[in-house]
Amino acid sequence: MRQLRIIFFLIAYLPMTAWSLQHYTVRVIDQKPQPRENFVQGLEILDGYLYVSAGNYGASHLLRYRFADGTLDESRKLDVRIFAEGLTVLGDNIYQLSWQNKVMLVYRKSDLTLLRTLPLKGEGWGLTHNRTELIYGDGSDNLYFMSPDTARITRTIAVTQQGRPVKRLNELEWVDGAIWANVWQSHRIVVINPANGEVTASIDLQGLLPPQEYRRGTDVLNGIAQDPADGSIWVTGKRWPWLYQIELVPTADDRETQKNTTDSR
Repeated sequence: MRQLRIIFFLIAYLPMTAWSLQHYTVRVIDQKPQPRENFVQGLEILDGYLYVSAGNYGASHLLRYRFADGTLDESRKLDVRIFAEGLTVLGDNIYQLSWQNKVMLVYRKSDLTLLRTLPLKGEGWGLTHNRTELIYGDGSDNLYFMSPDTARITRTIAVTQQGRPVKRLNELEWVDGAIWANVWQSHRIVVINPANGEVTASIDLQGLLPPQEYRRGTDVLNGIAQDPADGSIWVTGKRWPWLYQIELVPTADDRETQKNTTDSR
């Protein structure tokens, strides 16, 4: 019993720096209109194009727009039995998840021709890559790293925030060496350390879409894309009329913490 009491004491008084968490709100820098009918499940910006995976049975599409003016460049309608989910572009290919069909669709980037399908373990939710591996989620607290050629899972991380599992991880984006993830049915994005799954920051986007923009069918925040051309971050939601370029703003508590840390140096 004495050993157990010592262990509990050590756990209770572990330095909080091990679980340090930064909190942010956002400032809108710019916004671009987008088709309100898109039930956005995946978002990517690359080489002047915006790639969108739009979901729902019978309405799922792969879409490519010119990012500068929003003009539709190419589109591919999916089989009515497939509910499209996350999307990412790696090399010469576009990868698009299905929700419950247990397949990932692989397209040729140049003309959106479907090349093949790869087997998927369980459901598909969000998808991104770290330049060599695909990273996807299934709605749980797990993220899976896989080979883009075979879909073989090479490793799995469990996502936690201050020791507790973070579930319902939805759309994903690789941003400056970290994984950003929408948390489904919330106004929150979490920033995840890909080495150990620890959440290092929480971003509150409550109120990003103004109340007057809501219509019947307007759904939750979902969609994160970083433009490699300038590093800007863009977000949107399901059946939202706007893409928003955002800038992170530390919350008041975090600003005070940063000030105190700076003052103590």
